[in-house]
Amino acid sequence: MIGSIIAGATIAGAAAAATGLTGYGVFNTRSSLLAPSIWRGPCNRPAIALTFDDGPSESTTEILNILERHRATATFFQCGANIRRLPQATREVVAAGHEIGNHTDTHPRLCFKSPAFIYHELFRTQEIIEQTAGLRPLLFRAPYGLRWYGLRSAQRRLGLTGVLWTAIGFDWARPADQVLQILSGRASNGAIFCLHDGRRTFPNPDIRVTATALASLIPMLVDAGFYFESVGQMLSRAHPNSLGDK
Repeated sequence: MIGSIIAGATIAGAAAAATGLTGYGVFNTRSSLLAPSIWRGPCNRPAIALTFDDGPSESTTEILNILERHRATATFFQCGANIRRLPQATREVVAAGHEIGNHTDTHPRLCFKSPAFIYHELFRTQEIIEQTAGLRPLLFRAPYGLRWYGLRSAQRRLGLTGVLWTAIGFDWARPADQVLQILSGRASNGAIFCLHDGRRTFPNPDIRVTATALASLIPMLVDAGFYFESVGQMLSRAHPNSLGDK
């Protein structure tokens, strides 16, 4: 009887530990348990990577104008469904000298999805970006930052390096002054900041908060001695040939 109780407790404890470990791999930006990801660049230079998720949208041009005004380079993680709707916006991002990354096709939560589903989401986006912009992305960001079993294999097959963030601005939910406070407070060498030029796959998203915060954030960081690179530039200058999950 006692042995059965001990065995049951051991199994329950192991299950709880496994659940906790999976949760850590799914949610923690610093974990590479379920798929390799980077959350910051090297700390030996005062470079910051500005990244924008969920585009392109009808308002992406506004973000591009702010970046151009301050001569800042950024990385745009785009959804395939949005690219099909607004292919010219993707071309404008590339023409302005910015980097394009893969943000899945339909912006699903990848948790509990099959490996085949995950691969298809990434593959379709790789294809539409290549068809639209003439380049094949090397970087991937999971929607909501959530990773799952099968993502590691998909990244490897498609030659994608996972990218999360040092700080996220919550620009879809908070006012511009709070977004500015969050990101400026996390500024450091090699930081990767996550903002949004779209809202999932919704048309005509309201990104006024993002634009307002960005217009103040960039000069603030420049005054503090920082400059801006794409994620790819940040990684390649630190570790040549580092992109892609080998």
